[in-house]
Amino acid sequence: MGRLFWKFFLCIMLAQVTATIGIGGTFWLKNRAAQQERALDIDTSPPAQMIIEAASATLEAGGSAALRQFLGKLERMRVFAVDGRGHELMGRAVHPAMLSKARAMLEQSQPHPVVRTVTGSDGQRYLLFLPSSERFRNAEAGAARDTLNAVTLSGPRAMGPGPRPREAGTAPPRGEFGRGMPPGPRMDSPYRTFIPLGAAIAASLLFAFLLAWYFARPIRDLRQAFEAASHGDLAPRFHASGKRGDELTDLGRDFDRMTGRLRHLMESQTRLLHDVSHELRSPLARLQAAIGLAHQQPDKMDASMQRIERESERMDKLIGELLTLSRLEAGAGSPLSEDVDIAELLHDILEDARYEAKARQVDIALAGDAASAGAAVTGRPELLARAVENVVRNAVKHSPDGGTVDVKRSRLHDGKQDLLRIAVLDRGPGVASADLASIFQPFFRASNTQHSTDGHGLGLAIAQHVIGAHGGRIGASLRSGGGLCVEMLLPVKTPG
Repeated sequence: MGRLFWKFFLCIMLAQVTATIGIGGTFWLKNRAAQQERALDIDTSPPAQMIIEAASATLEAGGSAALRQFLGKLERMRVFAVDGRGHELMGRAVHPAMLSKARAMLEQSQPHPVVRTVTGSDGQRYLLFLPSSERFRNAEAGAARDTLNAVTLSGPRAMGPGPRPREAGTAPPRGEFGRGMPPGPRMDSPYRTFIPLGAAIAASLLFAFLLAWYFARPIRDLRQAFEAASHGDLAPRFHASGKRGDELTDLGRDFDRMTGRLRHLMESQTRLLHDVSHELRSPLARLQAAIGLAHQQPDKMDASMQRIERESERMDKLIGELLTLSRLEAGAGSPLSEDVDIAELLHDILEDARYEAKARQVDIALAGDAASAGAAVTGRPELLARAVENVVRNAVKHSPDGGTVDVKRSRLHDGKQDLLRIAVLDRGPGVASADLASIFQPFFRASNTQHSTDGHGLGLAIAQHVIGAHGGRIGASLRSGGGLCVEMLLPVKTPG
């Protein structure tokens, strides 16, 4: 278990224990107040009525002295005998609230038999009642026995002939009320207080452990993933943890997406470096050959210089395309904020392409519907022109001599937004069906053009990045009868 787990565990445990103590303390204070309030009540149970009747009979038969002796023999019950001046016979303190309750019960239309005003044989008048003490409630099993014992011990002098008192240590007679009844358990036992508190603390510990483990586990896994990524291992680790639906799992998935993107970029850079090295090796070899030929055959210096110039231009073009592709992949450049008229943009691009295609007698035909005539796209005109020009020049390059390249412009709706469709169709050799998705990768060459030295395979890759940056998409498909169709879809700006 790490440090974070123990921090979670201790914080949650302290919160649980604090809540347990707080709630338990509140109930304890409330229970204590209720007990104090009950301690001021008058006991109205049948055992209380029995002891009051015994005390009344003792007072009436033997006077104050007999009642004092009777009350002194009681062990479990406190019978109060209060005279008219508020003095208790045994000299005990009587709470004024309890005395007021006793007098109020006595003044009721139907007074309760547990509160009585009795006049003794000596003329003394006392108010007799029994407080509802917790001790008495927990010792009802021995109440009758204490009453009978007190009456028995005081009977010979106060109440006349009666049963003889038992000797100390002797068992109660068989006919005695309450024989063999052991005193019940005390309700204020400390076990009744500590057992619920211990159970609450144990439950708090278990809950704190589970909750701390629940929070610390994904963080620990994320830490291990960061450590593995620092050593170059960018494999996903949270793709299988979809059962959890919390923020920590979302963080793990975001980390997987980040590492996946980093892994893709690193693989792309490695592949790009390999392809660039391969593409630069050929012109450099031809440059070295031309330089060597110039040294060996000075009479062919002009031809060698032309070869050197051509190879230098090719390398310069390759480097320029690589820089453009790198900027597009990095997302660098000014924001796409200009309104571009696609019809006008296509007109300028096709005019330049026709001029270059005259040497091979390749015709370029443009067809467009009326709905797409005034369509505008928000973006950067130089990037859009570069993308469309790359696609058109690629179609012209692969078209046979005397062939035709068709450029079609139309407007459509895909259910979400209006799109402008630009389709470039040629009758060239095309590509294999398995290579349709790969022709937009940098330095890709189809099997029928892999020996061609004209171009570097970056034009369609640049077009894909440009179209994607403008919120569109590009794709390729094979034409029936031979050739390739490259389709570009761009979102049309809606009039605001």
